Amino acid sequence: MLQREIDPEAQVDIEKFETQLARYLAGELEEDAFRVFRLNNGIYGQRQGGHHQMVRVKVPFGSITPEQLDMFAHLAETYSRGWGHLTTRQNIQFHFVDLEQVPALMRDMASVGLTSREACGDTVRNVMGCHLAGACPHEALDISPWAEAAHQHFLHNPLSQRLPRKFKINFSGCETDCGQAMFNDVGVIATTRTLPDGRREAGFRVFIAGGLGANPHPALALEEFTAREDLLITLESVLRVFSNHGNRDNKLRARMKWLVDTMGWEDLQARVLKERKLLVASSSWPGGLPESVQQHGDAPAGLGQGVTPTPVGQGTPVTLSRRDPYQAWDDANVVRGVAKGTVSAVAYARLGDVTTDQLRALASIQRELRADVRITNRQNLVFRDLTEAQLPLLHQRLASIGMDKPGAELARDVVACPGADTCNLAVTQSRGLADAIGVALDAAGLAEVDGIRTNISGCTNSCGQHHISDIGFFGAERRAHGQSAPGYQLLLGGYVGQEKIHFGQKALRLPAKNAPEAVVRVVQRFNDERNAGEVFRSWVDRVGGVTAIADGLRDLDEFPTPEDGPEYYVDYDETGPYVAEVGDSECAT
Repeated sequence: MLQREIDPEAQVDIEKFETQLARYLAGELEEDAFRVFRLNNGIYGQRQGGHHQMVRVKVPFGSITPEQLDMFAHLAETYSRGWGHLTTRQNIQFHFVDLEQVPALMRDMASVGLTSREACGDTVRNVMGCHLAGACPHEALDISPWAEAAHQHFLHNPLSQRLPRKFKINFSGCETDCGQAMFNDVGVIATTRTLPDGRREAGFRVFIAGGLGANPHPALALEEFTAREDLLITLESVLRVFSNHGNRDNKLRARMKWLVDTMGWEDLQARVLKERKLLVASSSWPGGLPESVQQHGDAPAGLGQGVTPTPVGQGTPVTLSRRDPYQAWDDANVVRGVAKGTVSAVAYARLGDVTTDQLRALASIQRELRADVRITNRQNLVFRDLTEAQLPLLHQRLASIGMDKPGAELARDVVACPGADTCNLAVTQSRGLADAIGVALDAAGLAEVDGIRTNISGCTNSCGQHHISDIGFFGAERRAHGQSAPGYQLLLGGYVGQEKIHFGQKALRLPAKNAPEAVVRVVQRFNDERNAGEVFRSWVDRVGGVTAIADGLRDLDEFPTPEDGPEYYVDYDETGPYVAEVGDSECAT
């Protein structure tokens, strides 16, 4: 494994963690203080308690190298339980890491340019970007160097160390919004405008104050157009306003989205623009084009002449016209259309889990094909900058490690948070439900229905992003026949794209064990009734709305007695009676 000299700033982080860990273990550092310090270093407590930790490694805009994939394999087998978990925010997480081993793990990952710094806590979290940036025929700009610039600007930045609450930044290269900018504290979408002399200028639309959680809020456009040289200064201005005015007394109302309620949109917008105007006085003024953009450029991939580009984004139609395994994978997982003639292909990671062997194989494949690889926000990986001739070999290699399923934008690609397996806040085993849904769809012959997304969270906090999927679930404790039982709230009709966002509407509550059948029924009905090219949300509206669809599922909201259906009172992947255990929040998302 190729390792390099550890960055001096990362070395300081590691040495400080060792010092504070020693103080904590010796009883010299209070639990509350160490907890905040630990979280700011990306180390998150698990529901198992004791010294079991989850380590969240930041992967800015999902971009990853073969050396880093090899390192992930090393981390998984040395410190964790043999696999890593890809997240909806393009991180990778390792669970059941002993607290005492964290400094060694930090040293290992720093040797290949990785960090967990500010992956948790009240900080600027991992900066996200659409996974096809720089390889997408639809983009207005390649946002990759911009996401890298934002990551570098805010990492270790004194402004972002003790915020009122976490702060999330997402980038998308066009209005399709594959990067999901519309529900973040700052969402940046590349666009163009026509100048008075008729020339086209590329720049950005910046949306702010969005969020999910128990009270979702759509992001709002700060202004019509933000010039490229003004982007970083705009991001810092938003962060400064949030730091100055965010609620530091009530964590439940501390995210930036609440400032829209407390200040009013016009006041919030005016404060950000005023901050930007005067920020030139700052000694750290981040105006102009950042170094990463100057060095790498941000020109869009462009559209190949005479080429029909592959559709992308939520609701993408996928036609599996061929049944051969390679050809079906080609139909679903390959994106074409860029001017330089290269193609991109998705490697399907079921439930977002990637084993040690798979990680090493992926690193080997990336080297062999000299490909660019990125983590997607649907917990998969995408190989980019491929030639057409390389596709059969890539499929062969992925098939050998079980990552060759045609899953992109198909019903089988179910997203779930870690749930009650490890999270303190979760009340249900969301991963277990995701697995059960996949099995049920396969059994019903519906796993390859296109244009439909299912997302699951183990609680209301939306780590699984249940609000913005066609079919969404969040975990909830139910009471039936005098006993506690695992349950879910079903939502329908969530959507993000085209600079718009719709949050799913509540349909009905269900026993956990009946949720897979509910998905099968909804997917079957959508598949049978939709018009050509009709997206899920439009179908929902046309057939009478969420209530009408829920009416066909109400028979599923029934619990048998514990004697007649004991399995209803045991959660997925559990063996004993269900208990809704919730620990102290450590800000999981």
